Amino acid sequence: MTNPMELMKLLSMWNTFKSNHPKFPKFMAAASSPGVITEGTILEMKITTPDGKNLETNLKITASDLELVQQLKNIKP
Repeated sequence: MTNPMELMKLLSMWNTFKSNHPKFPKFMAAASSPGVITEGTILEMKITTPDGKNLETNLKITASDLELVQQLKNIKP
């Protein structure tokens, strides 16, 4: 069982994150809308460190990826 105080702290941290990065939750909401990410969709990720180093990758979504996401959505706390 989860400690209610830990949940309160997590909620506070999430609210701070949303305040610091207001576009991210909106992006995630749009990306998780039905039909946006389908089989064959390519996700690209890029990280730029403060010293200018770049890490980049991409992945093409498969049917099994979509099945995994659906199973994760069905998990109840």
